[in-house]
Amino acid sequence: MHKYRTYFHIATSYGVSESVAYKIVRWVEDTLIKDPVFALPGRKALLKSNMEYEVLLIDASETPIERPKKKSGRRKG
Repeated sequence: MHKYRTYFHIATSYGVSESVAYKIVRWVEDTLIKDPVFALPGRKALLKSNMEYEVLLIDASETPIERPKKKSGRRKG
């Protein structure tokens, strides 16, 4: 079973708002991207190298939520 935590769930776990959770996640992602330790070599460098790399693929695709169909015909009261 896959469990994808939303910003709401992350925020609730840490006692912050969703917007604060989003800002923190963005900051961490941007910081990691800028750090050369986390940089991957270009394609040409990979092809020339004898080093073996382990690849990890993460499925982060979104799936639609199934919701009940809205009933047609509204009651006027």
